[in-house]
Amino acid sequence: IEDIVMFIQDEEEGVPIRTVKSFMTKIPSVVTGTDIVQWLMKNLDIEDPAEAIHVGGLIASQGYFFPISDHVLSLKDDGTFYRFQAPYFWPSNCWEPENTDYAIYLCKRTMQNKTRLELADYEAENLARLQRAFARKWEFIFMQAEAQVKKKDKSERKILDSQERAFWDVHRPVPGCVNTTEMDIRKCRRMKNPHRGSPKLKKHHTYTPKKYLPSESLIYIGFLRHQLDRHCMKMSKVAESLISYTEQYMEYDPFLTSPEPSNPWTSDDCTFWDLETSKEPSQQRVKKWGFSLDEALKDPAGQELFLKFLESEFSSENLRFWLAVQDLKQRPLLEVAERTQEIWAEFLAEGAPSTINLDSHSYERTGHNLKDPGRYSYEDAQDHIYKLMKSDSYTRFLRSNAYQDLLITRKKRTQPLTLNLPPTPSSTTHPFRIELALRSGPLR
Repeated sequence: IEDIVMFIQDEEEGVPIRTVKSFMTKIPSVVTGTDIVQWLMKNLDIEDPAEAIHVGGLIASQGYFFPISDHVLSLKDDGTFYRFQAPYFWPSNCWEPENTDYAIYLCKRTMQNKTRLELADYEAENLARLQRAFARKWEFIFMQAEAQVKKKDKSERKILDSQERAFWDVHRPVPGCVNTTEMDIRKCRRMKNPHRGSPKLKKHHTYTPKKYLPSESLIYIGFLRHQLDRHCMKMSKVAESLISYTEQYMEYDPFLTSPEPSNPWTSDDCTFWDLETSKEPSQQRVKKWGFSLDEALKDPAGQELFLKFLESEFSSENLRFWLAVQDLKQRPLLEVAERTQEIWAEFLAEGAPSTINLDSHSYERTGHNLKDPGRYSYEDAQDHIYKLMKSDSYTRFLRSNAYQDLLITRKKRTQPLTLNLPPTPSSTTHPFRIELALRSGPLR
């Protein structure tokens, strides 16, 4: 593919790359889809234009050239403008993009206030998710993004921005598009490299180790060791994940961070437990709902707020079904059979008052399980509904006004209040400064 792409960009025999004018602006370094299709037909001896479009689409899906107007990596036989990807971003370089790199890229997009660079909905959701995951080092990520934006020259910024965008369209594709990175490009390269691929044994040799020649035995042993290494996770990845988790939950561990008003595990004061079960959640509790859907559903107040949000979107039946199945798992055995039929009649039967959106596979498995009803008959259906809420409703809930307003309100209540009072005759000339927390009660 890369040989073809380099040939297309050849100055003499390739497609002419030019700068075109569109209204009052100039679009540098572009070609049209028609030019690429015609070049492929001429130089690859392709007679059918549909076949040339197909070959060009396969090349575009890997990000070697891309449309400048949208995020769909495909080739059209029309006047759509395309731009070639920089060799730095080619898949053969075996890039392993990290989430931190993606966070820096999205930050740079938000810094450039131009309509063409505004974040799409899925990118805004990814940015919010990454900001929560890297809350501790978000300032460092933001500084890196700011530094990279300043380094760019204005004349080359447009081209570099589009090439970087196309790179992330390959590695973080738009929802619904084919993910071409599901097959590792390095596996394809190993197939052509005998030192990194499987050992090539002669045809007259069998696969019994006793019949291997010494050199072939060493190659085979090395290959098996390499296969074992491939399935091991890097220690740096494990450590990074553990550190991130520890930093996220550190303030919620009463033995690492002293809770307010006191630690009930080391004292006789149980006020902290009362606050944790109250219907008025603290700022810490509200913030914790944003860690995961599990945290939101564990907290009764978070569960209630999430249910109200789903009611506003007319999808509360999903959470009510999930809660009904959770309740079923704790029911006495004598009540299980009756309760399973009630859940089926309410959520899954034809003409049910609160029908849920269930895929055919889970529906069939659930119907089969109800022939011998038990506490876990709805396990497949519950898992499907949970994933549906997690990937769809939960992300919108975190961006909703209901959650954001509650988070801001609780944050304001925990901030100290500073009052500057005039000096009394018996005091010094400096004013008194009294810091009061709003939660401590009215000033007397």
